[in-house]
Amino acid sequence: MPTLHFHSPLALWLLLLLPLALAFGIHNQRKRTALRFASNALFSSPTRGLRAHLVGWLPLLLQMLSLSLAMVALARPQVQERYTRKHTVEGIDVMIALDLSTSMKAADFKPLNRINVAKQVLSEFIEKRGNDRIGLVVFAGSAYTQVPLTLDYGILKQIVGQLETGTIQDGTAIGDALASALLRLRKSEAKSKVIVLITDGDNNAGRLSPLDAAQLAASYHIPIYTILVGKGGKVPFPRADPMFGVIEWIEIEIPTNPALLENVASISGGMSYLATDKQSLEQGLQNALNTFERSKLLDGTPDANYAELFGGFLLAAFLLMAAKLTLQNGPLRVLP
Repeated sequence: MPTLHFHSPLALWLLLLLPLALAFGIHNQRKRTALRFASNALFSSPTRGLRAHLVGWLPLLLQMLSLSLAMVALARPQVQERYTRKHTVEGIDVMIALDLSTSMKAADFKPLNRINVAKQVLSEFIEKRGNDRIGLVVFAGSAYTQVPLTLDYGILKQIVGQLETGTIQDGTAIGDALASALLRLRKSEAKSKVIVLITDGDNNAGRLSPLDAAQLAASYHIPIYTILVGKGGKVPFPRADPMFGVIEWIEIEIPTNPALLENVASISGGMSYLATDKQSLEQGLQNALNTFERSKLLDGTPDANYAELFGGFLLAAFLLMAAKLTLQNGPLRVLP
């Protein structure tokens, strides 16, 4: 059976003021006279009519009932409808560090460039994870936490879809990106915590070296899985014609450092992958996470659902007060 209870029961103490309000109303009613005459003989009658009785007590009764219902509404009456059991969520905590440097515009993933393929694969990866908390660090010449650890995959995918190169000062600060990801993971209580680094270049910016960041990750038992995006060597790159603004494609060499990424992964206890096409990038992301032990991220304890009733009490209080004012200014009106 539904159980009635009050969210703010202390508000019910206001009901103790009702006798005072009633006494004050009766006192005012007795003081007031409808008409003043030297003698009441003309109006003397053995009995009072129904209207006279109603004028005496009905408006005051309606006012008291309205005040009572308003005070009960302040206590927020609720009915416990049922218990619902929340599902236990088990997963791992993953921080993804994504390179947004200008070199990610290189189009060696024909017909798409590196950043578009990385965004596409990340969105598909997020859809497949299910119960893992995922966060996102973006970096170029500096690093920023774009999304903290979350289970809200809809928001995460929306933000990934909006990422563009050129929004951060150019460069490749791999060490700083790893440090930002570590700051988000080090206080996590999950059994398994992982950093996935997606980059296409060598470290050439930032204050912390990638190897120092890897040592720091190892001290926290957080492995780093590195994914080198692109083929290296000369790759197609877009350039705007300075005179006409037309985009033309030129072949330029973008330096990579696979040995550095392998060392970062090895020091931290992770693995290193080379993504030369969309499929290998997808496989690298999945391999990075599938072997880890899941831990409880949300408890599956039952949770009660409540239906709020204060709205009905307030509506009744309003209607009673409106009825009182309508009667006083209409059928039960008295002359001053």
